[in-house]
Amino acid sequence: MDNHTPENQRLVILLQRVSLQDHAAFKQLYDLTSAHLYGVALRFVRKKELADEILQDAFINVWQQAGGYSATLSTPMTWLISIVRNKSLDRLRRGKLEFDNTVVLDETSSEPAHEEAADHADPHELYAAATEKMELNRCLSLLEAPHRQSLALAYYNGMSHAELAEHLQVPLGTAKAWVRRGLERLRKCVESSSQPATPKGSR
Repeated sequence: MDNHTPENQRLVILLQRVSLQDHAAFKQLYDLTSAHLYGVALRFVRKKELADEILQDAFINVWQQAGGYSATLSTPMTWLISIVRNKSLDRLRRGKLEFDNTVVLDETSSEPAHEEAADHADPHELYAAATEKMELNRCLSLLEAPHRQSLALAYYNGMSHAELAEHLQVPLGTAKAWVRRGLERLRKCVESSSQPATPKGSR
């Protein structure tokens, strides 16, 4: 492990800045590493759409957990690859997809990840999608627990209102109301966060 190369030093600094919620550093880190990390995800799941989703989820984790990176334990790419690997394995377990156990995880792999990633979605589009997902997760975390749980069960688990009511052991009308109110508050949060900030002294 050598964190003294110029490339690794740059990534270490960027991760330190990301841990301080520096959006510019996050975008630089994404631009420098996303193609390689996409290649790692693609070698696991063999599907471009899943690899795109894994890359987004991985970078959300990076944004949230950059403060946990230690340069004394691993190089930045080793740490980033481990996040992508874990996300990929979780997705494979959930989807029961077949994968090749001989997949190369070493950051020094001679197989160019950029070639595998050449035809995946535009990096800027993926970055925008990742940041939008981060904002959505933030807004979800602000919802009251019943509204958040109802939305998660309805949209991630595909439950109907009737199934939701039975699962949560509440009247059907209550389940419908929780979903409706949760969606309304989620929409307002997302819309307000997308509005440009009003400059101080402009009122």
